[in-house]
Amino acid sequence: MTEEAHSSTHPPLPPTTEDTRISWLRLLRSRRVGAVTFHRLLAKYGSAQNALSALPEMARAAGVKGYKICSAEAALAEITAAEAANARLLCFGEADYPSHLAALRDAPPLLWAMGDPAHLNQPTIAIVGARNASSLGVRMARALARELGEAGYCVISGLARGIDTAAHMAALRTGTCAVMAGGVDVIYPTENTRLAGDIAEQGVMISEHPMGMSPRARHFPARNRIIAGAAQAVVVVEGAAKSGSLITARDALDLGRDVLAVPGHPFDARAAGCNILIRDGAQLVRNAQDVIEALPPMDLSHRVVAELSDRPVPPPEAAASARLTDLPPPPPPQRDLRETAALHQRILDRLGPAPTAEDQLVRDLAVTSRDLAPALTELELSGDVARAAGGLLIRGDFDREPQGAPAPKSQR
Repeated sequence: MTEEAHSSTHPPLPPTTEDTRISWLRLLRSRRVGAVTFHRLLAKYGSAQNALSALPEMARAAGVKGYKICSAEAALAEITAAEAANARLLCFGEADYPSHLAALRDAPPLLWAMGDPAHLNQPTIAIVGARNASSLGVRMARALARELGEAGYCVISGLARGIDTAAHMAALRTGTCAVMAGGVDVIYPTENTRLAGDIAEQGVMISEHPMGMSPRARHFPARNRIIAGAAQAVVVVEGAAKSGSLITARDALDLGRDVLAVPGHPFDARAAGCNILIRDGAQLVRNAQDVIEALPPMDLSHRVVAELSDRPVPPPEAAASARLTDLPPPPPPQRDLRETAALHQRILDRLGPAPTAEDQLVRDLAVTSRDLAPALTELELSGDVARAAGGLLIRGDFDREPQGAPAPKSQR
């Protein structure tokens, strides 16, 4: 597991050996290392092993005492659990990693997958909506999913009750993807256990979380950003004005994805979110043909699915340069303690419970990204700054859950 220790300005390559994959898993599972921090550390240090070696000192400089990186034993235990569940690891930059998802700034560095990940490299459309869906909403979701599947699209959703369940069931024969809010082996809600088994056999289930992790409230917005990021377009069938479905739609809009919505009766609160989206410019959907006509023509989708297993893996340099070009550059030389403390305080003064984009923070503070990146990494390690869905920044003290917080009853 030895890797040359040096800082690199070149984009990191996807892992090519089992030892490197374990190092990636250890880095991602280390305390307070999320997706954005992971990519930043890899860009700075050139390899996960180098970043792991540097983390304790970085944490100490950030004021965190007793910081310990994820052990090799813990990573191996997670891999053993995944093997027992017949799950495989998809690493950012590899050929099997979902190509649409790779464009996210906070793309998951690692995904556990159960089933055939080739479905995610088809043209993919997300169908999301209310958990307490109406009979008409369920019928609409089924019709859309079935017809879009027959047209060559993979239907992606979140395995929730209501619209999600209807969409997955209707698209089973043609291929569907379920994005899990907990571990890929933890089925939530439990009544979808049989459906999840069918998806694992005929489609694919994915999760960025460790095996065996139960879903928590904070996981659902992160799950929704994966749904939006992995899809070419998002169709909202039913959704209240403040719901997970609307979060997914906003994430999709932020990513430049198409957002479409099925209209509903003005007196039905479940349709309020869809009607708002249509009012604000979303494409109105009456049937699957409306969705297909709103999107660019599909290029050889069936051929893509058939050839995925045989296609050559692109050269590592090409894959890395294509997918990691948006990573921030390495940080500047170390600031002195007074300058560091002053910048940390300026950052914290600007942040609160409302999510703030990193580029907005750059403008507000009149600093460069090179100056801001290492300071944010230190504040994330110390817990003073946290990442919300979409890689947005909030004060860390607004992201802490009370001990013993119950599992969520409803997310949509």
